[in-house]
Amino acid sequence: MPNDPPDIPSDQLPRHVAVIMDGNGRWAEKRGLPRIEGHRAGATSVRRVTEECARLGIEQLTLFCLSSENWKRPAEELDFLMQLLQHYLAEERPRVMEHNVQVRWIGRRKGLPDDAARGLDEIVEYSAGNTGLRVCLAINYGGRAELVDAARRLAEGVVRGELDPDAIDEQALAARLYTAGLPDPDLLIRTAGEMRVSNFLLWQISYAEIWVTDVCWPDFDEAQFQAALQSYASRRRRFGGLPT
Repeated sequence: MPNDPPDIPSDQLPRHVAVIMDGNGRWAEKRGLPRIEGHRAGATSVRRVTEECARLGIEQLTLFCLSSENWKRPAEELDFLMQLLQHYLAEERPRVMEHNVQVRWIGRRKGLPDDAARGLDEIVEYSAGNTGLRVCLAINYGGRAELVDAARRLAEGVVRGELDPDAIDEQALAARLYTAGLPDPDLLIRTAGEMRVSNFLLWQISYAEIWVTDVCWPDFDEAQFQAALQSYASRRRRFGGLPT
């Protein structure tokens, strides 16, 4: 790990970095290992990037851990992922407190094993008083499902007479997303070279800068992360307008 932060002014760092952590299975297969060993190695990269974000003063890190579509994978792999999640949540508690990290999680509770949901609830409650980096874990998450759930909440408000349909705007919908109250991502990182967003934070990444690397997630380290930050700092963000 480098001893000094990258030479980027703090006002040019992203407030919120979102990561599609891809390539665990391919990393393992290239080494003749079971896919589950790629997931185990990927947990180390989660720790590295989380600590680097905390060190640099980045406000939020959102990690795409398990999509709602991933339940199509073999049962053995899914069972291991749930066990790894619970082990990771328990093992990381001391580091969460040491680095003043607040943990959140987004996604549908329905369909998530009770033990996993309980472990997530516990670390969210355990870290609620921390004031540093916010780490948001997207688990059993899908961007389209999130929009459906938000639309359902809007419809329920209209039916109850609490909301005028003509008053529904972007702010009203955003307030009913899983991420309500959280900043939108400034930078979206995807590992393993895939050039798609895979149903991740579809509403929230409307103006995010995207950075893709061929490096698989288990090999993603501080140097890779800092390269993404340097690329972000070099870009001119217009948000549909013209630079002044």
